[in-house]
Amino acid sequence: MAQHPVLTDTCLQELASGPGVYLMFNKRGLVIYVGKARNLKKRVTSYARLSGSSHNKTRAMVAKIQAIETILTRTEKEALILEASLIKKHKPKYNIVLRDDKNYPYIRVSVQDEWPRVAMSRRKNKDKARYFGPYSSISSMWSTLKLLWKLFPLHRCKTVRLRHRPCLNGQMGNCLAPCLGDSRRDEYMENVERVLLVLEGKSKKIILDLQQRMARAADEMAFEQAALYRDQLKALTKTLEKQIVAGSGQEEIDVFGCTRLGGSLAVSVLSIRGGLLVGNRSFYFSEVVGDDGKVMGEVLERYYLERYIPSLILIPWALHEGVLLEVLTEIKQAKVEIRRPQRGDGVKLAEMATLNAKQVFVDRRKRQKSWQMVAEGLQKKLHLVREPVRMECLDISNTSGKQAVGSLVCFIKGDKAGEEYRHYKIKSKDTPDDYQMMYEVLKRRFAPDKQAPLPDLLVVDGGRGQLGVATRVIEECGLVGELDLVGIAKGRGGDEKLFIPGRKNPIILAPHSPLLLLLMQIRDESHRFGITFHRKLRAKKTMRSVLNDIPGVGKVKRHALLAHFGSVKNVLSATIPEIAKVDGFGQVTAMAVHGFLHDKN
Repeated sequence: MAQHPVLTDTCLQELASGPGVYLMFNKRGLVIYVGKARNLKKRVTSYARLSGSSHNKTRAMVAKIQAIETILTRTEKEALILEASLIKKHKPKYNIVLRDDKNYPYIRVSVQDEWPRVAMSRRKNKDKARYFGPYSSISSMWSTLKLLWKLFPLHRCKTVRLRHRPCLNGQMGNCLAPCLGDSRRDEYMENVERVLLVLEGKSKKIILDLQQRMARAADEMAFEQAALYRDQLKALTKTLEKQIVAGSGQEEIDVFGCTRLGGSLAVSVLSIRGGLLVGNRSFYFSEVVGDDGKVMGEVLERYYLERYIPSLILIPWALHEGVLLEVLTEIKQAKVEIRRPQRGDGVKLAEMATLNAKQVFVDRRKRQKSWQMVAEGLQKKLHLVREPVRMECLDISNTSGKQAVGSLVCFIKGDKAGEEYRHYKIKSKDTPDDYQMMYEVLKRRFAPDKQAPLPDLLVVDGGRGQLGVATRVIEECGLVGELDLVGIAKGRGGDEKLFIPGRKNPIILAPHSPLLLLLMQIRDESHRFGITFHRKLRAKKTMRSVLNDIPGVGKVKRHALLAHFGSVKNVLSATIPEIAKVDGFGQVTAMAVHGFLHDKN
C-alpha cells in the first residue's frame, strides 16, 4: 500500500503500473472515490489530463483530492473484488453506492432446516437459507407470502417441537403439522420445492405438474386430493394473469435502463423470469463521475456482487472492461451473458426499462415541488427563520426510569435519513424524570465536539415544559438563532398542538394538513425508533436476570443454551429432554435448569 500527496508530476511518477485499487481522500481525510485499474499509473494519470464537458463532475472531484492511496493486486479480477469491498466500507461520495436493502424485506425459505419454513425477513443473514427479494413494495411481498401460505401448507411456527395437539393452522388444514410427528417428509419437501419454483418465477412448471397430479388423482378417484390441486391451480393462474407478459425467450433476464441528467443518474432494473415481469427496482444517484461505459460497469458491480445473477443481462450502454463478466460467471458457476440489445424483444424491454428510469427524475421533481410547498408552509405557520431542510426529533423511552434511552431521528427534505439516526443511553437518571433525561440527551447532541450538522428545525415530543428544556440547552450551548424549535403534543380532545418559543398559545393546524402530518410522522418515527431500542435493552436485562442466576450454568453453557434455542423465551418453554440435547448438558443438568426456571417462573 502506498500513499501519495496529490496529483503532482512527482506523485504520478511514483505510481506502479500493475493492476490495483486507488483511494482518493479530501482535506478532511475522508475517502471520496475508490477505483480499480488494469494499469494504476495510466488510470490515475488520466485524472490530471481531464478535458471536455462530460467530465464536469470528475473535475469537481479532482479539485477536492488531497491524497491518493494505491493498493496493488495480482490480477484485475482481484482489484474488482477489493474495490467493491472498499466502496461498501467507505461509501465514497462520488462512487455509485446502492442503498443496502435493510429497509426492504426479503422472503426467506429456511431450506437448511429439517422442516423448512417460509417467512418474511428484514435482513439477509449469512446462513444457508434461500432469500428472495428485496421487495421494494411491502404489499407485494405480503401478497406473495400469503399466496404461498395458502397454496403450500408449510409450518409457520418458529421451531418445530413434538406436541400432542397441532396449532390453529394445523387444525384448519393450513399446515401439514410436522409437530405431531406423523407428517410425510417427502410430501412436505415437495411443497418446499414448489415454493422455491414460484419464488424463482418458474410457476409454469408448477402448473404443468399440478395439472398432471390432478388428472392422476381423479383417475385414482382421490377426489379430495384432486380438488386441492384444482384450487391451487386456480390461485396460481389468477396470480399469473395479473403479471405482465414481457417475452418468451430466456428464462432469466435482468434489463437495465439508465438516464443521466447533468451529474445525476437514474437506473431501473426489470427482472424477468419465465417470460413474466416479476420485479422492478429503481435507484437514483446524485453525484456520478465517468463516462457511460465506466458508469455502467460500476452499476453492475454494485448490483450483482451480493445479489442473484440471471443468465442474461441487457444493458443500454456498452461496457469498457470484460473482467466483470468473468467474476459474475464465477460467482454464478454458470454461463452469464451481458449484451446491449439491437433488435426484437430485447430493444422493447430496454425501452421499457429506460422509460422507468426517466420516471425516477419525474417523480423526484414532483416530490421536490411537494416538499417546497410543505417547507414554505411550515416556515409561515411556525414563524421559522430558515427553511426546515434538516429536521430532527427527540423521544425519551423508559420503564419507571429504568433502561432509559433517548432516540433522535432525522428527516432531510421530508424523507427519512436513517444513517443520521442516533440512540443515547441515559446515564444521569434511573428515576422517571423526562425533563432531566431530555436535558442530558440534548446536551450530548449539541456538544461543541460533535461534527454532525445542526438541524434547521428541532422537534421535541411534548408541550411547553419539554420545549423549555430544549430552549435552555440551546442557550447554554450558544446556539441561539442557529436553529428553530417546535414542540408537538396531543391535547385532551385528541388534537395535536404545536408550541413555539415566545408564543403563549399553541398553534393548531387542520387534522389533515400535510404540515401537521409531516410533524406527526417525524414524532411517531422517533417513538418507534426509541421503543425498539428500549425493548432490546429490556430483553438483554431479562436474559441476564433469568439465565445468569441458574446454579451450575456459566457463561459457556448460557451461550450454548441461547445458540441452541435462539431466545430466552424458547429456553423457558423447552422440555428436559430438549435441554439435555444441548452441547455440554446432560440429563442431570437439564433437570436442574428446567426445575430452576419453572420454580422461578
